[in-house]
Amino acid sequence: MRTPVSSTERPYLSEPGVRSIDGDMCKAGELQWLVGKPRSQIPVPVDVVNRRVACTTCPVTEDYSPYRLNIFYNQQTGLVEQVRCG
Repeated sequence: MRTPVSSTERPYLSEPGVRSIDGDMCKAGELQWLVGKPRSQIPVPVDVVNRRVACTTCPVTEDYSPYRLNIFYNQQTGLVEQVRCG
């Protein structure tokens, strides 16, 4: 695990190689092309209930849902860093 940059950074969000044991129930694989792109390119979802967009240092609930699509971006650069279920 890498060392957090700040006390508010959640290192588990950017841990490379982390895979969901539930597969791709939220269809995160379909939006992996967003990684490295500006958050302005995130498409508007049809189902807003099961999508969360947040910065990597923003507080979010810790509950896990394999159906929820999480898109995390860097608040300073505005670039998407991770797309995953949870």
